[in-house]
Amino acid sequence: MAQKPSIPKGTRDFSPEEVAKRNYIFETIQSEFKRFGFQPIETPSFENSSTLMGKYGDEGDRLIFKILNSGDFLKKADEKALQEKDSTGLTSSISEKALRYDLTVPFARYVVQHQNEIEFPFKRYQIQPVWRADRPQKGRFREFYQCDADVVGSNSLWQEVEFVQLYDSVFNKLGLEGVTIKINNRKVLSGFAEVIEEQDKLIDFTVALDKLDKIGEEGVKKEMREKGISEEALEKIQPIFNLSGSFAEKIEGLRSILEGSENGQKGIEELQFIQNAIEEMPLKTAKLDLDVTLARGLNYYTGAIFEVGAPEKVKMGSIGGGGRYDDLTGIFGLKNMSGIGISFGLDRIYLVLEELGLFPETVTQNTKVLFINFGDKEALYAMKAVRKLRAENVTAELYPDSAKMGKQMKYADKRNIPFTVLAGEEEMQDGKFTLKHMKSGEQSSLDLEGLKEKLQN
Repeated sequence: MAQKPSIPKGTRDFSPEEVAKRNYIFETIQSEFKRFGFQPIETPSFENSSTLMGKYGDEGDRLIFKILNSGDFLKKADEKALQEKDSTGLTSSISEKALRYDLTVPFARYVVQHQNEIEFPFKRYQIQPVWRADRPQKGRFREFYQCDADVVGSNSLWQEVEFVQLYDSVFNKLGLEGVTIKINNRKVLSGFAEVIEEQDKLIDFTVALDKLDKIGEEGVKKEMREKGISEEALEKIQPIFNLSGSFAEKIEGLRSILEGSENGQKGIEELQFIQNAIEEMPLKTAKLDLDVTLARGLNYYTGAIFEVGAPEKVKMGSIGGGGRYDDLTGIFGLKNMSGIGISFGLDRIYLVLEELGLFPETVTQNTKVLFINFGDKEALYAMKAVRKLRAENVTAELYPDSAKMGKQMKYADKRNIPFTVLAGEEEMQDGKFTLKHMKSGEQSSLDLEGLKEKLQN
């Protein structure tokens, strides 16, 4: 009995039209990366488990796809862990590699491994797939592409300013208006923990706070209580749930809340610097907004944190994010190497552009002209023309079979090919071609030069 074909949950096949639209986004982002001076690199799809594990917090670690060791992996399994059903101990003995969870940690590994070949500050971009064992839902997949840009080797806050401009430039090129670039600072979050005297629970605090838009204020407080954060501490941080107004007004509110935290005040200064610079160089499309609850739940951020929200009329999670990670390369032995990076969520950007009808019509056009096949003699005449048109960068093809004209025309119509060419005995005798516009039905008789000029316009 034939097996019913299927693919794993959270993965997708892509049609020619979908691939064309995805490539449009890829090419737009890539062109802006290059324009801003970033260089391309690529890293393997899987890394040593030790490279990835422990870099994303407990929640992130659970979402990493582990790869079983080749051969009889159970031979080397930890017997005690196997008997006690200790999944953590068992995994480490039967799996030494894992699919990459993001592009940032592999990039940090790359920088350390190739430090003697790199000129710092090093600006790189990377467009590759990543994998997460997450629960699939709208806009969230287990296999998806990330489009990252990072700079390592500079502490300058001008990098943060440039990344805000890069986000704005990409979304402007895509015609996506109403995007919000949310920004916060890890030092501000650390300041909150200092003010409530819960520094040892910083990670628990930020992970819970980052869920505010999903579970609401009471849900966040409930999770914090479960992590051992006291009622007195919750009362002290209550003002952060009520911060509103403009960027400047929120900054002033923060100054009051973090009055007793030197670290928090440093974070405020950094946010103020970025805002002042953007005011001098206004954004074209996006809006910069301060979100003091933004944490992104990742352990490696040390300064600015970014998250990009889609236009309000589209119900979608973040379509980009990133931040500064001053000590990420330190875990691989390279100290004092500051870095900052951002990522574009290709799949979610695709869904947003599709929902808003922002893909240009020309994106899905592939072949511009189809030559109708009337038989071998006519096909040879057509193929000579096809060859010359292709040499002039006109996308042309010949229908492979001498099928009924209606079938060939229907094929062109289904594939949205805008022009067809008819070249029968009469056209061959005159050295001409009959060009038909598929939508209007207009026909014209042209020689090869005229055909080329018409199709190049």
